[in-house]
Amino acid sequence: MDEPQHSTPHLRPGRRSAFKELDVDTMIPKGELQARTNLLLRLEETSYSPSPHPTDASDASYSDDSPTTTSSEDVPNGLQDVEVRTAILPSRLLMLACALLLTISLLYDTPFLVKAGPSIFGAKAGVIKGDAHIRTLGEERLVFPRADSDTDVCSRWSGQSALVNGTLYYYGGRATTQQGQRDNQWNNDFIAVDVSKSWDISSPAVQGLPQPSGPPAVSLGALWHSYDSLFLYGGQFSDTPPETPTNFSLWEYSLKSASWTEHRNPQTSSGNNSDPGNQPVQRAAEGAGISVPQLGRGFYFAGHLDSFTTPGWSNQIYRTYLKSLIEYTFPGHTNDGVKSLSGGEVAGPDGVWRNITQGGIQDTNAFANRADSAIVYVPGYGAQGILVSMGGGTNISFTQMNIIDVFDIATSTWYKQSTAGNYPTLRVNPCAVAVSAPDGSSTNIYMYGGQNLIPYKNQTQFGDMWILTVPSFTWIEVNTSGQSVPPARVGHTCNVWNGQIVVVGGYNTDLAGGCDSGFYVFSASDLTWQNSYSSISDTDGANNPQNQHPAQASDPSALSGSYGYQVPGAVQSVIGGKGYGGATITAPAESATAGPLATGKPITYTVTDTNGAVVTETGTASAARGKSGPNIGAIVAGVVAGCFAILAGYLGFCAWIYRRQLALYKNHVAMTQRAAAAAAPGEKAAFLGSSTEGSSMAKGRSETDRSSAAGAAPGSAGGYDPVPPLPASMGPLGGNSTANSSSEDLIGEPTFFGVLLNPRRSLRVVNRD
Repeated sequence: MDEPQHSTPHLRPGRRSAFKELDVDTMIPKGELQARTNLLLRLEETSYSPSPHPTDASDASYSDDSPTTTSSEDVPNGLQDVEVRTAILPSRLLMLACALLLTISLLYDTPFLVKAGPSIFGAKAGVIKGDAHIRTLGEERLVFPRADSDTDVCSRWSGQSALVNGTLYYYGGRATTQQGQRDNQWNNDFIAVDVSKSWDISSPAVQGLPQPSGPPAVSLGALWHSYDSLFLYGGQFSDTPPETPTNFSLWEYSLKSASWTEHRNPQTSSGNNSDPGNQPVQRAAEGAGISVPQLGRGFYFAGHLDSFTTPGWSNQIYRTYLKSLIEYTFPGHTNDGVKSLSGGEVAGPDGVWRNITQGGIQDTNAFANRADSAIVYVPGYGAQGILVSMGGGTNISFTQMNIIDVFDIATSTWYKQSTAGNYPTLRVNPCAVAVSAPDGSSTNIYMYGGQNLIPYKNQTQFGDMWILTVPSFTWIEVNTSGQSVPPARVGHTCNVWNGQIVVVGGYNTDLAGGCDSGFYVFSASDLTWQNSYSSISDTDGANNPQNQHPAQASDPSALSGSYGYQVPGAVQSVIGGKGYGGATITAPAESATAGPLATGKPITYTVTDTNGAVVTETGTASAARGKSGPNIGAIVAGVVAGCFAILAGYLGFCAWIYRRQLALYKNHVAMTQRAAAAAAPGEKAAFLGSSTEGSSMAKGRSETDRSSAAGAAPGSAGGYDPVPPLPASMGPLGGNSTANSSSEDLIGEPTFFGVLLNPRRSLRVVNRD
């Protein structure tokens, strides 16, 4: 049967032809192509012909029930089976395949499939960029690497860094590959610098690690570290070109397996001075990050939120500056400041978050919102050490550094501490590290660079180095005149190892568009910029993996990276002591009024010379808190207590004298009254008259008492007969005081105040008894 010829194919609306579904690279002979096209036209007309009686367009229908009548004679050789396959492939199988795909997607993250992987729907959705291999494990996603990161860049800045186990890691930030580059600066390059080897700053030992395809390309976040993992928190997305931020996830990099793991949908937990808990963790940027692996925690202080950190942020809402302190407890660690970890519980595989918002002065106007500050950890003083914050500001105000904010980790409370000495110019985005004296008597904080944003759009970068020595809290400006110093910079990172500060990256407006090597080294002991980094030989390196001073290596709370550090002379001249420590100023120069600096002390250690001789013995790690140096508070308390003891003794003594003198007075009055009652009327008149003849009664009493004291006989010139003795049953009041005391000292009733003013006079009266 001949098939009708068609000039226009009758394809179902929206349906693709068999030709278009073939691989575009497949070559089909012209004759075979024409035969396939004719066959398709016949099948379309036979299988999808419209109903013979449609009422309107909406009632039009097609049926798959009509059999196909095409004969094998009409089909070219080798294409008979194509007719059958094409007849059954159309809508039903296509619809079934779509339904199956949708069902699998919906069930992919349900308990039915035991959460075999992440759903592409809902709050936990996330996009994994690139072509890395991805494997799921419960709530986490493991991301394996792709191409190695680029180490040959023109300049880099605003990245995140961490130094652990002798390797400095640097992630993301902004970078240019050629001069004058203005866009596409954000990246997720991941590089490592080996600080266990020596190298020149012109050719540092940099290795490009595989670029991760999961963690986002962010700048101005934090790269926390434990001794086993790195944790990428916060940061902002690209603004040129603008990129919409994704929902926040914490990304963990295992140092052992060299793989990234995503921890999605983090929530806060309630604890000391925190929010109520069960709040989503926000991605902040331009805050100050610090790792405290000694405690198993990372902190991120203040920063900002805006449309490049937070998805869904309205462009009508201005950037919000923060003053909260985010705390992340690493997996497997304890934290008694979090309710869910009370009683010694350890954090699970996702860690535990706490947002500290009400720590002491933190929720008052005296505590400023800020971004781009620096923060360091100082062990000792409080039970878990302190955090010291420096610099920072907002678009309208900046934090002065004559007063420093100090956070007591154990109590989750902020305090303010005044500083001494000339302090640095206000600035944002410096970098800072802390190193310990060998004996721990001082911790010296080095702050480098930063910039002043005033006036607007005329930023000034700094290239100066400052030292804040603790516990004196005195600022010292380092004199680097005559040295080859790096260009002033902002957006750089600092880490310390072997007593040397390694600076990575940085931006300078004077070099805008130019290139900067981005690797510099500063000797914290010699206070000089160096052309190379020197790996100090550590014969005990296997037992000192965190590069601590030998005397401190057994103390897990001691600062890492301080190995080989000696207190520089410029610091010794301010706090006393020598290179090994021995600081004589062990309290703030501007006295602390409250908090750990008012009551706590540095952790100090016994330092021995190479020959085994004790150089300084100011305590040990186990007995470090409060056992070295003069305790000013204890001395003051002792003096005050001694003064109170002396005063109490004096008051007691005066009270005893007063009671004795009062008894004498009452005895004297009683005897006088008895003598007057026994006297003759004339004698009474004479006694009374003596006070009316120009002489006072006091005078007459004095004379009478003197006569009595002299033992005058009856009828003597004194006009007084001796006072008869009291009955034996009563006994004398005050013994023989009346006979032996001067009545001149018993004029008037004594008072306690009078005894206090003149105790010697009162004592004389009593002693004459």
